Amino acid sequence: MKGKELLKDYVTAHIPGYLLAVLLIVVANVVQSALPLVLGRFTDDLQTGVLSYDSVLHFALLLLGIGVSYGVLFGFGQYQVMRLGRRFEFEVRQKLFGKFSTLSEHFFSKQGTGKLLSYVTNDVQSVRESISNGVTQTTNAVVLLLSCIVMMMIGDIPLSLILICISPLVFIPLIVVRIGPQVRERSMHVQESLAGMTESAEEQFGGIRVTKTFGTEKIAENRFGEKVDRIRSTQLFLVRLSSLFQAAIPFLGALSLVLALLVGGTQTLSGNITLGSFVSLTLYMRIIVGPLQQIGNVINMMQRSGASLERVNRLMNEEPDVQDEADARTLDRPEEIRFEHLTFNYPGSREPALKDINLTLSPGKTIGIVGRTGSGKTTLVKLLLRIYEPPRGSLFFGATDIRDLSLESLRSRLAYVPQDGFLFSTTIRDNIAFSDREAPMEKVETGAKRAMIYDNISRFPEGFDTRLGERGVTLSGGQRQRTSLARGLTKKAQVLILDDSMSAVDSVTETGILDNLVRERRSKTTIIISHRISAVKHADEIVVLSEGRIVQSGTHEELLRREGAYAMLHRLQEEGLHHDELE
Repeated sequence: MKGKELLKDYVTAHIPGYLLAVLLIVVANVVQSALPLVLGRFTDDLQTGVLSYDSVLHFALLLLGIGVSYGVLFGFGQYQVMRLGRRFEFEVRQKLFGKFSTLSEHFFSKQGTGKLLSYVTNDVQSVRESISNGVTQTTNAVVLLLSCIVMMMIGDIPLSLILICISPLVFIPLIVVRIGPQVRERSMHVQESLAGMTESAEEQFGGIRVTKTFGTEKIAENRFGEKVDRIRSTQLFLVRLSSLFQAAIPFLGALSLVLALLVGGTQTLSGNITLGSFVSLTLYMRIIVGPLQQIGNVINMMQRSGASLERVNRLMNEEPDVQDEADARTLDRPEEIRFEHLTFNYPGSREPALKDINLTLSPGKTIGIVGRTGSGKTTLVKLLLRIYEPPRGSLFFGATDIRDLSLESLRSRLAYVPQDGFLFSTTIRDNIAFSDREAPMEKVETGAKRAMIYDNISRFPEGFDTRLGERGVTLSGGQRQRTSLARGLTKKAQVLILDDSMSAVDSVTETGILDNLVRERRSKTTIIISHRISAVKHADEIVVLSEGRIVQSGTHEELLRREGAYAMLHRLQEEGLHHDELE
């Protein structure tokens, strides 16, 4: 759904609520516009000497009624508008988050976290303020202006005098045309700068440990200060434009009041209008200044929110690089996985990350993938997960092209455990049971035991109810990896992918985890990516990648008998292990 349609559809769906709010505000302002007319009549009666104590009380009660009626009607009308605005804010933030969940990794690789957060916070808030305050102030201003003009005519003020007094208002459209577009453009720059500041702050908070250990707090402050300075200079220019805009409109209102005093006073002295009519005229001109300021506020606000709505619109127009085909099929049972002459380039890259990959993964087998950093190991499983879209005709589940499978059915049958072991700021139990929040505690504990993290968790005062800090900072690196591994094991997926997910685990613990995997996943497919030979030597087949190509494949024993990359890596790791033992 596009951003503009998002706003249009929301307002359309809540027309009854907005109509009620507008009606209340309209009636409130019509009632308020009678105030100068009543005071004008009071002045005429006072001047002619026909006032009595009863009529004074009558006028006082009438003014009180006007004041109370206006307050109640306008208060309820404004509440209704604000309530609808808050609901809009809530719904749009939900839809934006839903949109984020549909977008591909390529989109997020181009966007900073702070920039994405600014869509959900600054931009949505700006649009919400425009429709809330915009409806209230526009209705208030237009109705009050028209009501004042009508009431002046009812109060026997000549139409020619009214037109003379309100003549300065014709300059308002000229000001809007001149300054409005500049306000909109600068507002867009401000929103972009705020996104940059949020992104910088998020980055600095996330890397605070690195900053402190390197003693570069001053550098971090200067970097953040540069972002703040950029916002300040951009906002100051916007403030100057807005101030000029806001000052010009009250000035025109003041001119109307000056004309009322000059022309109206002359007409009163010459006897063409009564003193009461003159009092009403000056009060109406004074009241008109308020709606004029509101018109300025609304126009200014609309220009700023238009920039925010344009940003939201761009986001809602983003299409995911990976999405279901119209006739996508469901993956119902374990299938043979085949890579056939797969060559893949990352978006914008000329050099292929994978070249002519031919590989078959039989159901229930364990395959190990080894290779240097950058050899294409993680890229291979990202294509299997359809994080990136593989070329059609190059990756199959059974006889079905992976691109013809629905993303939900595919990913529900795969469990991926990455190296970084990302954990959420909730309890350990919730992190392990991430794929099934209703999982019984026994299932969670079993997953923790298989990942060799159960004993560590049990020693925490709150056990599995221990709440983790942001990104799981409460745990050590090895504990984070094993908790993430427990999450993958708890899913009971047909295919388990371990992407160097035991790199921070000691060799003894690694051996225990691998023994559990061999025992528990005999009938399921397991893919183990690792730099360590010890993590893959039990696999049914081991694939060696180098510069995006498969250069060797076979069992551990077969590869050791051949001279090549695998045997060399094995010797290097054996020598390193012996060296560690000697020390």
